[in-house]
Amino acid sequence: MAKVETIVFLSLVLDLFAFTIPLPLFPRIIEWYTKRESSDPSGFLSRTLTLVSGIRGLFYSPAQNSKKWDIVLLGGLMGSVFSTLQFLVSPHIGSLSDKYGRKRVLLLTMVGNILSALVWIMSSSFASYTLSRAIGGLSEGNVQLAVAIISDITTPANRGKALAHVGIAFAICFIIGPPIGAYFASRPVPSALTAGGFELNIYAVPAILTLVLLSVETLFLALALPETRGTVVKPASDTAADGKANGETNGRTNGSAQNEHAKLTREEDVQRRVSILETLKQNHFLFLGLFSGVEFTLTFLTFDLFDWNNKQNGYLIGSIGIISALLQGGYVRRSMSKLGEGVMAQRGVTSCALGLVFLALLPQFVSTHVTIAVRLLQAAAVCLAFTSATVVNALTAYASLQCDEPVDADTGKPRAAHPQLAKGKALGKFRSSGQLGRAIGPLLACASYWTVGPSLTYSIAAVAMFVLSLRMKPIATKAKTI
Repeated sequence: MAKVETIVFLSLVLDLFAFTIPLPLFPRIIEWYTKRESSDPSGFLSRTLTLVSGIRGLFYSPAQNSKKWDIVLLGGLMGSVFSTLQFLVSPHIGSLSDKYGRKRVLLLTMVGNILSALVWIMSSSFASYTLSRAIGGLSEGNVQLAVAIISDITTPANRGKALAHVGIAFAICFIIGPPIGAYFASRPVPSALTAGGFELNIYAVPAILTLVLLSVETLFLALALPETRGTVVKPASDTAADGKANGETNGRTNGSAQNEHAKLTREEDVQRRVSILETLKQNHFLFLGLFSGVEFTLTFLTFDLFDWNNKQNGYLIGSIGIISALLQGGYVRRSMSKLGEGVMAQRGVTSCALGLVFLALLPQFVSTHVTIAVRLLQAAAVCLAFTSATVVNALTAYASLQCDEPVDADTGKPRAAHPQLAKGKALGKFRSSGQLGRAIGPLLACASYWTVGPSLTYSIAAVAMFVLSLRMKPIATKAKTI
């Protein structure tokens, strides 16, 4: 099964590399479209900006740089398109994978991702670029199905460690994707591609790189990935000692240790696990609702206050990825089984709250003490890197453990999954809750940003994140006591 984990990890690196390439480009992409289409009052972008400006004007009228504030809000709207569609389709992608197989559904979603990249390359208008984002939102299924595949082939004892590879893939790609995206954004489009009179997107070069990566990933998955749905995994007898350490912690975390099952009827056990999943979905939604707002406005903060370019934003996001990767490969993988998933998630949320405090202080020093402002940004980046390395990975591992069925003593096989605990569907709904948070978070964060400014926005978010950390205490406590 280690071979399958390697295949999944490599495919995630390719997929997330393609996903992170455009991240530092969003502010400049929107600015380019604004300059290009704002003179056409009947155009899609002009009408959108008029709506955005009108809504903003109801709450806040900045003395200067009003167009920049509108770009901030429009950026939030663009970020929400992708996540809203993910919220809608994730449960269905999971259910289809339960019925037709992980590999078949994964390859189908890859076709949509490739189409999204093709539309981006040719998107010379804001409307076509929005279409590209919509196609991508409806098609992205790699991360969710990767979690389901890993859950298929691992035992509860090594689940957290295996799922850490998902977080490591994210971290690696946040290191290499944004800087490379920023670099290729400065490269001119090859004249051969425009010789026929075709007009391409200003960032067609990074879009073409994205297309190549997705095409390679699709071919790799088609040739290398086996079907894993219905795989029966038996713990190896020679890992009993390690299982005692890992399995004991994970058993406490999700309450699925064998002695716990013995005390509960089948119906009681199912209801208990469904209840835990509901709690985890709520925490996932609340966390990503807050975190995605910070994540998405971070490059707009540097654009608005420091006037950073694509390269500088790429370095910022890349540095967060480097720190996150080091934490994933070291601290998280070694400590998850000792602390429990709940404790790890709570620590990550607390770290995010501290980072938000730094961001709230930052605007006060931009005009008078730029060095201090930059140091506060760097401190916040470290805190956010720790959060990226821990929270979603821990909550996902926690959720996947609820879908494991006990082994039938007579047949030696896991019992048939309850409909509410089928891995693809249950993990799809779990991911969907997070995507709903990601859809709402950028909108609220950007709306708050131009209504009350960055300091108050990040202050409110810091308080909310501290409250969420306290709210997560029961699942962290449960990890130690069940």
